[in-house]
Amino acid sequence: MEITGNLRKMRVEHTLPVTYFLRLGEEEVTLNDLIGKEIAMDFLHKIHCIRCGRETSRSFAQGYCYPCFISAPETEECVLKPELCRAHLGEARDMEYAREHCLIEHVVYLSLTSGIKVGVTRNTQVPVRWIDQGAVKVMELARTPNRYTAGLVEVEMKKHIQDKTNWRRMLRNEYDREPDLPGKKAELGGKLSTEMQDYLSRDDQITEFEYPVQHYPEKIRSLNFDKTDMVRGKLEGIKGQYLIFTSGEVINIRKFGGYLIRFSTP
Repeated sequence: MEITGNLRKMRVEHTLPVTYFLRLGEEEVTLNDLIGKEIAMDFLHKIHCIRCGRETSRSFAQGYCYPCFISAPETEECVLKPELCRAHLGEARDMEYAREHCLIEHVVYLSLTSGIKVGVTRNTQVPVRWIDQGAVKVMELARTPNRYTAGLVEVEMKKHIQDKTNWRRMLRNEYDREPDLPGKKAELGGKLSTEMQDYLSRDDQITEFEYPVQHYPEKIRSLNFDKTDMVRGKLEGIKGQYLIFTSGEVINIRKFGGYLIRFSTP
């Protein structure tokens, strides 16, 4: 097998375990079928913006050229900081985009990755967002009518709980084996302001994920297409947006959106 195309974030399906598809241009490869086998990825020294397609010497925000990075709605500041969203005030780089992505229901959640953390995603990204983070278990904390309000809830929660994942611990599969997500939800819900408590979710279901990994590495070395042209090895598994090799080497596929890659198997 040999396929050449511009790399995109892996597509996922919530199956048991999660099913991963490597996307190269218009082509897809079902990666679960290749676990335990040798694969190769060669960077062909070209990067194309995942939004406009123009060639760029450097990628910004996981796949954009600089003009798109500073103007596209996909890279607006509220993507990383929901509390800065202004779409509810009629202010956005692209209001049509904002109506579809910001002015819709959002979920504030508690996820178990390397530890229990708080996060925000729009309802249309459930459960993809949780899989992309390598979450093992997730419980809803709140549902809000827009991104801005979800950001306000998250800001209050970050005073009491982390909002980042330790990606190395996540890839080593290190986490609390008996987390009390319902208890944490009750505790944090009680710390919300009266106004924000109106958004607390009544859904106490815990969503669980298993990942197609044969063996988790003890030591991890991150690979980078900006430093090496070739990635080779036996695919040990996939978690989050990372490929894991038997050597303990890992690569974050999402980080290299737009990179022109030749993918092959012996």
